[in-house]
Order: sequence, then structure tokens, then C-alpha cells
Amino acid sequence: MRIFNFSAGPAVLPTTVLEQVRDELLDWRGRGMGIMEMSHRGKDFAGVIAEAEADLRELMGIPANYKVLFLQGGATQQFAQIPMNLLAGRSADYIVTGAWSKKAYKEAQPFGAVRLAGSTEADAFTRLPRGDELKLDPQAAYLHICTNETIHGVEMFDLPEAPAGVPLVADMSSHILSRPMDVSRYGLIYAGAQKNIGPAGLVIVIVREDLLGKASAITPGVMDYAVMAEHGSMLNTPPTFGIYLAGLIFKDLKAQGGLTAVAQTNAAKAGKLYDAIEASGGFYRNPVELSCRSRMNVPFTLANPALDADFLAEAAELRLSGLKGHKSVGGMRASIYNAMSLEGVEALVALMQDFAARKG
Repeated sequence: MRIFNFSAGPAVLPTTVLEQVRDELLDWRGRGMGIMEMSHRGKDFAGVIAEAEADLRELMGIPANYKVLFLQGGATQQFAQIPMNLLAGRSADYIVTGAWSKKAYKEAQPFGAVRLAGSTEADAFTRLPRGDELKLDPQAAYLHICTNETIHGVEMFDLPEAPAGVPLVADMSSHILSRPMDVSRYGLIYAGAQKNIGPAGLVIVIVREDLLGKASAITPGVMDYAVMAEHGSMLNTPPTFGIYLAGLIFKDLKAQGGLTAVAQTNAAKAGKLYDAIEASGGFYRNPVELSCRSRMNVPFTLANPALDADFLAEAAELRLSGLKGHKSVGGMRASIYNAMSLEGVEALVALMQDFAARKG
């Protein structure tokens, strides 16, 4: 019996997809071997990666003038790779709304001039900055944001208005594919795979073509977006198994009705969990402002932290896993990505209600 896995990542994957992977692990389509054993230069894998890209383009409505790259190193490597490719001797603006955008801002600093255009750290990252709090440079090479902060549970539903001509660069790692997004509003989108896409190790970069070819002279070829685009993400051996599994998940999302249908399910799941928190009379609390509460990562604390261990123990008995909050925030965190079922959220809500009735 599988658990309900609320881990922030690596995270739950669709059972039907995992069952297909199991069935194809030793023999993919009668080839007598699995995807992990195939040459990335062969005809079979060329079809796998092309189909994965086509399905992702369809799901997200990616315009033709954007390249889709399947890379390695996760989103954290992109913190350095982005300024290496886009800074081009200029400065860049960063809006810091949580732990991950703060790390991106810090990681970019050795590569040139970066500016802190706005931050909500003084408010413990429980809200997004208002427009009048942002100090944006109209000459910036790009404006970097994190559209969903995994640790603090803050999600952007309305984007900041970048100055005309300044590309918006977004870390979407923890909510990509959770709802429709207008890709044309961004210059570059990147996302680590281990939340809504597939296994850890793969990162997807979606970059507008006019931003290619700006890499600094010290950028290695394998980290140069233009070079990787020219080689179809295969300058070196790509993470073939991760790309294959991601492709299966893209097909699964299409079968569900696409991102509009997925978004409705995600809103229903998040609504049930937030309603349970608000109806607890203060026994549970989510500190994030209502307008920017994440649908993917829901942190909450108990009024009495001494009860945390008991709550987690009871959750484990019910096969509810991965609920301990990040060490920098404490409390609990339920990550309810696409593959988390409504049944799983309902099981968590039932525990929360019962626990509060007994311990409150």
C-alpha cells in the first residue's frame, strides 16, 4: 500500500505513470532493453525527447520563438547559469520573496552587478511586495522572480510589471504545470523536475530565442543556452530516464484535460486544506496573506508547538508522510502537487480535525 506523500521534493509521482515505467523498465516497446540502457543518439530516444518537447509545448502553449531545453543540475545550477548567459556586462534586478529567490540573488552576485529590487524578508516572507515597494531598473538585463516559494508557501498569481524591454526570468520549480501560464510574458522560465515534472536531476529551461547568444566568454559550452539549443539539449549525454519519465507525465496531464482541468483540481485540494486551517479556531495557522497563498505548498503551525511531534507521529501511523516543515520555518508543510490525490488531502484534513478536537 502506497503512502500519501506530502514531501516538498523529490515528491509524489502519478501511480499510473510509475506502473508504466515498471512495465517498461526492462523492455521498452519490444526493444529488449529499457530507456536507461539506450543510446541518446539513437532513433528511439530521439523520438522520446521530441515527443516530450511537443507535449510540453502543447500543455503550456509555448510559442514557436522559444527554445525548450532539457538540462541537468537542477534549478540551483540555474541560479548561476542565468547570469552567465544573460547578464552580458549589465546589471540585473532580483525580487526576493522567500528562501529560493534569496539564494538565486546571492548566487548571481559573483557574475556581475545585481540589484535587490524588492524584498519581503522583513515580514518573514509572508506576503509579496506591493508595486510601490519595487525599485526596478529600466536598463536591467532581466528581472528575476520566483513565482512559487516552496518553503514559505507564497505564490504569485499576478506578475510584477517589468519595465518595457526588460525580460522576466522566473523560477517555477514548485508550481510549473499546476495551472495555465502565459509563457509569452516571460523571457525565460526554469524549473527543477522533482515536484511536478519527474525525478530529481532534470531541469527544464524555456528561453526566448532573442536571449540566446549573450553568454559571457567564460561560460562552458555545456552551460551556454545557445550551444545546448543548437545541439537539441544533447551536447553531452542528457538525463535520458528523467526525460522519458517527464514525457509520460506530460501525456498523463494531457489525458486529464490539460492544465485548465488540472488547475481546477489543484484549487479544490488547496481550498479544502486552507478551509480546515481557518476553521480550526486558531489551533492551526497559516501566516501567508490570503492573496498569495500557494496552491502547491501549504505551511502551517500548531498553536502549541509542543504538539508537533505527536501530530507527526499520528500522521505516520495513518501513512501520511513528509509533513514536517522546513527547518527554517518549523511547524508543518503539506506539498500538494499535481500527483497528490484529493483523497490524500481529505485524509490529512480528517487527521487535523480529529487531532484538534482531542488536543485543543
